[in-house]
Amino acid sequence: MALAADGQVTLGNTVMKGSARKVRPLADGAVLAGFAGSTADALTLFEKFEARLSEFPDNLARAAVEMAKEWRTDKYLRQLEALLLVVDRERTLLVTGNGDVIEPEGGAAAVGSGGAFALSAARALLDATDLGAAEIARRAMAIAADICIYTNGETVLLELEGGV
Repeated sequence: MALAADGQVTLGNTVMKGSARKVRPLADGAVLAGFAGSTADALTLFEKFEARLSEFPDNLARAAVEMAKEWRTDKYLRQLEALLLVVDRERTLLVTGNGDVIEPEGGAAAVGSGGAFALSAARALLDATDLGAAEIARRAMAIAADICIYTNGETVLLELEGGV
């Protein structure tokens, strides 16, 4: 499993930063997480999600469901504007503030302004090549950066230890 993100942070139509880290390892590297949306909100959600992972070790789905329930029902968290994409060796899950925990089909998932472009590229590469997850993620991000004005080529790529 691999997770990649660009580094672009925009405010309206202005690029504010080009080297943000939107992906990070959690749970001592057993889980990778990435976000789209407000950076401060996502950092709060990373902390909350990591706490849920500590509560439910080795059960990504349960941690994600508990996080989604808290996010949807908590007065403060409900206001947060971000999406989380979390992966372990077994699953890829999209977690939203609406209470959604979605396991995407097809072996690839994406969020953010360039997400549809990256997802399309990843699915095509999965179907037409024997490339590994990390190389597919890298190439999909490069394609998205070429198409989406809110996505840049400063890719940060994380892969679960030992690859998959």
